[in-house]
Amino acid sequence: MKYRLLLLLASLSFAFQSTAQEGIPVYFDYLSDNYYLVYPSMAGISEGGKIRATARMQWFDVDDAPNLQTINANFRIGESNSGVGVIIFNDANGYHSQTGVKVTYAHHLKLGGDGRNLNQLSFGLSPTYLQSSLDESEFRSDVLDDAISGIKLSEGYFNVDLGFSYNLMEFYAHVAVTNLLGSERSLYRYGKGNDQIPVIDNLRRYLFSVGYVFGKQEWQLEPSVLFQMSEFTKEKTIDLNAKVYKDVDFGRIWGGLSYRRSFEGGQFATADSFGEQRLQLITPIVGANVGNFMVSYNYSYQSGDIRFDSGGFHQITLGYDFGQKERRYDCYCPSAQ
Repeated sequence: MKYRLLLLLASLSFAFQSTAQEGIPVYFDYLSDNYYLVYPSMAGISEGGKIRATARMQWFDVDDAPNLQTINANFRIGESNSGVGVIIFNDANGYHSQTGVKVTYAHHLKLGGDGRNLNQLSFGLSPTYLQSSLDESEFRSDVLDDAISGIKLSEGYFNVDLGFSYNLMEFYAHVAVTNLLGSERSLYRYGKGNDQIPVIDNLRRYLFSVGYVFGKQEWQLEPSVLFQMSEFTKEKTIDLNAKVYKDVDFGRIWGGLSYRRSFEGGQFATADSFGEQRLQLITPIVGANVGNFMVSYNYSYQSGDIRFDSGGFHQITLGYDFGQKERRYDCYCPSAQ
């Protein structure tokens, strides 16, 4: 019973993130005007540039709990239609950890209309170098087990992310394919020496977002959806989001709510019943833009009868915008201004 519950908790708590431990897990920091972290095509989409740093921690009272740190910068190259960006990240989860860097080139193609109307198609490419580590030095077994090396293993991988975006005034849509190339991930086969351990070389993920900003005066409302799927495992989740903006004397304040649900569930058994539970995360988010600075905080709560810990997942994002002039377009489109 104990092991069955642990298996369920692992699958629910890390759904998606655990199946795609190559690259940056998709949490909710993209809602902090940080879509570039998910979609390469958003590099340099605004007139100037943006810097964002995030830190996420799960279950403060649990040793070696999952944690993630990212820092990224992107900007448009002069007066051209091209943008560049870079992302550096560190993701740790118990005995597993990964650090990496993504370098991005994006091109933005204006599709018509006068200069004040936003009608733009963008594409971006992000070559990625990733260093994965697996610490098996503390693993113990009374009998010889060729699945355990007993040392700390480390392996480097290359991969590529590809993204497309379309912005039409207050409307936007994004598509991305992450981990486009195959990767044998030999780290998890080190010294194993048998053919019973599968080679998983397909870690591709597909992401799609669509949203619209209503209102151009003092208040704005932005509903959006993000869908993602892992090709190898066929796991799917959907985020339903809503944000509200208010312009104030010192800048802008905003808040929102996100609901994430998986399409698949994990089965579990108790002393007197069986059940199935799907991943469900409820995430409120608040933030403010003051001058060129931005700060936001979100807290994710996992609902359901079976949970690893009663605590939630905390994440903070800090940002700085530079080279921004007056509003370039006659629309309320936060990510493109």
